[in-house]
Amino acid sequence: MSTETRLKPPYRMNVGCGRNTMEGWVNLDSVRLPGVDIVCDLDNLRARPIDLQDGTVELFLLSHVIEHIRDSLGLMQELWRLALPDAVAVIRVPHGATDDAWEDPTHVRPYFPNSFGFFSQPGYWRADYGYRGDWQPERLQLFVDKDRCQGLTARQILEKTRTERNMVREMVCELRCVKPLRPARRELQTLPAIHIDLGE
Repeated sequence: MSTETRLKPPYRMNVGCGRNTMEGWVNLDSVRLPGVDIVCDLDNLRARPIDLQDGTVELFLLSHVIEHIRDSLGLMQELWRLALPDAVAVIRVPHGATDDAWEDPTHVRPYFPNSFGFFSQPGYWRADYGYRGDWQPERLQLFVDKDRCQGLTARQILEKTRTERNMVREMVCELRCVKPLRPARRELQTLPAIHIDLGE
């Protein structure tokens, strides 16, 4: 059964779902597994786009996916094509300064808090690499090691996240789709609101 007949737009898309499929979502992966609706090569989306119409997705979830993708700009550009204006993409990824970012041999690149700005058009005010997507980072949640943060202020914790390894286990960034594309101008860059999570 095709995605178009099983679900109706606006869609919610679970990108790189693997075995973690979700009911009521379009489950997309590079491997045909039970519950996967669309199989595609997430590293080759510029040449072979996802078989869905433009502007039909309202929410994307990428949980521990993007660090495995060589052409992350191609992926984010394709998701931008599929996105409705103001659609949200939630990206969960290991922080680049944690051992988890490097231990898995299938990880191809690390991500840091400022990495997400390169999914927006204003991030390319210096150079044009052909990326045509625009995702504004709105909220960044840092999951930190609470044992190393006892008695510290939020500012002190944030400073430690910038200077110490294994301080932040993972990050969750919420990005908003901006349509039409903004110009690549430095003054349009904005930083996301940062939230520190001292969870278990």
